[in-house]
Amino acid sequence: MLYCIQNWRSNDMKDSLPEDTGMFRLPDDVLQIQKVARDIVRNELLPLEKQFLLSPNYAHGVKETLNLRYVFDASTADRLEKISKETGLFYLLVPEEHGGAGLSTLAQVAVLEEFMYTAVPFPFANVPNILYDCAGNQIDRYLKPVINGEKTTAFAQTEPDAGSDPGGMMKTKAVRDGDDWVINGTKMWISSANECDLLMVQAVTDPDKRQRGGITMFLVDRKNPGVKIDTPGIQTWLSPRAGQYIVHFEDCRVPAEDVLGEVGNGFRLGQKWLTIHDRLMRGPLALGKMRRAIEMSIDWAKQRKTFGKPISERQAIQWKLVDMYVDFKALRSMTYEAAARADAGEDMRSEAALVKLCGTEWGARCVDQAIQIHGAMGESSELPLTNFYKYLRHAQIGGGTSEIQRHLLARSLLSDAGVNL
Repeated sequence: MLYCIQNWRSNDMKDSLPEDTGMFRLPDDVLQIQKVARDIVRNELLPLEKQFLLSPNYAHGVKETLNLRYVFDASTADRLEKISKETGLFYLLVPEEHGGAGLSTLAQVAVLEEFMYTAVPFPFANVPNILYDCAGNQIDRYLKPVINGEKTTAFAQTEPDAGSDPGGMMKTKAVRDGDDWVINGTKMWISSANECDLLMVQAVTDPDKRQRGGITMFLVDRKNPGVKIDTPGIQTWLSPRAGQYIVHFEDCRVPAEDVLGEVGNGFRLGQKWLTIHDRLMRGPLALGKMRRAIEMSIDWAKQRKTFGKPISERQAIQWKLVDMYVDFKALRSMTYEAAARADAGEDMRSEAALVKLCGTEWGARCVDQAIQIHGAMGESSELPLTNFYKYLRHAQIGGGTSEIQRHLLARSLLSDAGVNL
């Protein structure tokens, strides 16, 4: 057993970069930054993986940059953040006009695939794309501090009775009162709500219109006296620490200047967040973990023997590996195609739904097969496979369930406009 674990600790990344996405060769500038990311994963993150996986404090949530300090000593966490900022990767998802790298969606996907190869999170500026709709003094008060990692956010849409249909079933309301809006209602399953600085809250401002112009997005300070957060939070199987919270808004007064975007446009902003962050970006999340699982399974199958032969010579194992590979290649093609469409300014909501549906389901299936190939070793906490599976299984629920993605795709298929075939 000890030999097996030590063997896996020394397992290194394959040298070949995924230049072939199944559709085209990545541009040279994308390949260059992709290699930077891969070198960081190999040299900095993989050596820390065992410590991360065995820590009782690792957490999943909005504040993954700061979560490093729950697991590693301050010098290690500071070193990773320094590397992130010196390479420019800290601002990977930030547009150039706001001081970021200004990378294309295609480049973001390629780099994120590399970082998803390991269970150890890498510090990025976690900026929800809807915050770029900040205007006036909102830019200095909210957007810039979030970009610089000085403040963090939580997205408050889901409610106890409104998960898959938030627009139609949302009960949280906001009523105008002079220069303020007064919010009343309850949100649930809000990631890291107890630690964030800023809540991005959707509330109904016109019950007759609801998701068609009657929902508004508000920027609410977590320390607002009208915000009440139930503690302890809800602990899930994603981590040993509670990361999900119920948030109550009780006569919560918010200045009118803290409306994000226009009044009534909050549901559209939420869909903008979901399309890129919670749907398209599930593609690289799955791809990195699938690639690692396939590589680990191939190496294990070649060395593990049953009845005098490596299990790689058993057809049952061979077919599992082939199925994993087929899913991986198909997902990579559709993910990079969707990213290219996003960069071209095309409507790619259907493609994003497809990526999330296939990425989360195929990814979980791939990792599940990897666990099976490894047998009891696959369940070891010193390997990342169970960690990968938890993330991918969770991703079939968060950001819109698999059933909702199928609903969206069916609606597009049967519409007059159709989908890209």
